[in-house]
Amino acid sequence: MQALAIETAEACAEYLHRRIREDWGFPDSPAMTMKDRFTSRYRGKRYSFGYPACPRLEDQEALFKLLRPEEIGVELTDGFMMDPEASVSALVFHHPDASYFTVSGEPVAQTPE
Repeated sequence: MQALAIETAEACAEYLHRRIREDWGFPDSPAMTMKDRFTSRYRGKRYSFGYPACPRLEDQEALFKLLRPEEIGVELTDGFMMDPEASVSALVFHHPDASYFTVSGEPVAQTPE
């Protein structure tokens, strides 16, 4: 059940990101495949704390101060993980040149030109 909850939360985040792109005026092409989605072949990126572009989980504390998710029952643990575990947060950017990267600057995934 825990794994299903975590995967469902991630799927909802991906769905919401797609809806954000639509609302911003650049929907995914009807020809986009699931492989394209899984490899982020769309405009804009969403970055989450704990991943290579934002590796410091403790930076999530600033996001919590801004959004106050404890009002809906989401809190940070002492290790800056979200509780309940099946919670997700992200910073979403729409710039066409946005790409995934590590803090060292090495690209993790690139959007094709």
